[in-house]
Amino acid sequence: MQKVIKVLIVSLFGLVLSDVNADEAAIRQAMTKSMPSVKVDSVKPAVVKGLFEVVVGANIYYVSEDGKYLLQGRLVDVAARKDLTEEKLNVTRKLSIEKMGQANMIVFKPKITKYTVTIFTDIDCGYCRKLHSEIDQYLAQGITIQYLFFPRAGKGSDSYNKAVSVWCAEDRNAALTAAKKDQKLPEKTCDNPIDEHMQLAAEFDVKGTPMIISENGNVYPGYLPAKQLVEALENEKNLQ
Repeated sequence: MQKVIKVLIVSLFGLVLSDVNADEAAIRQAMTKSMPSVKVDSVKPAVVKGLFEVVVGANIYYVSEDGKYLLQGRLVDVAARKDLTEEKLNVTRKLSIEKMGQANMIVFKPKITKYTVTIFTDIDCGYCRKLHSEIDQYLAQGITIQYLFFPRAGKGSDSYNKAVSVWCAEDRNAALTAAKKDQKLPEKTCDNPIDEHMQLAAEFDVKGTPMIISENGNVYPGYLPAKQLVEALENEKNLQ
């Protein structure tokens, strides 16, 4: 009898997996057909029955099981008072930053790193300049800062061209510090990741600068003094 039950369970589990796989395939096919330029990274059942969670880059969408309807918004667990979408977005942000890699960032490191944050910055943004003018305070707190460029005026703007010149300088860190002080830099061009930075900013829905992202993918919009940032990062650790 126990063997029969085990066979039935395995069979039913196999049917469920087949149905899920079929739904995933249908969703991928539907999205490829309607949005051929979109690369779907993953499709899996959402916590809400009848919906699937679709990850596209650093974005999360919810799609009906037949792939006909797409929802863009926040999925909230009302009872637990949890933003389930934000929790998932934290993971996609973290993975996207890791994929970008430090080789494609301008990094300021302390002697001993206790925390690491990634900051979208605009050379001509006032609060970005204020934050960078206090870089020694962040380093003194053991914070490694990984900079990504987000020239808010767009590609081809003065801020964009400054970012390219900084990246193409022999000493990028020194060039960025000089640019933040409004010192004129030699105009240079070279292969650079500025467009990739801007694309990532679009995926992260960056509206302004600076935008600080923790190692866990949590977002802190705007300028935060070093001590306040450490408090926020410590609070993150305590909540894990």
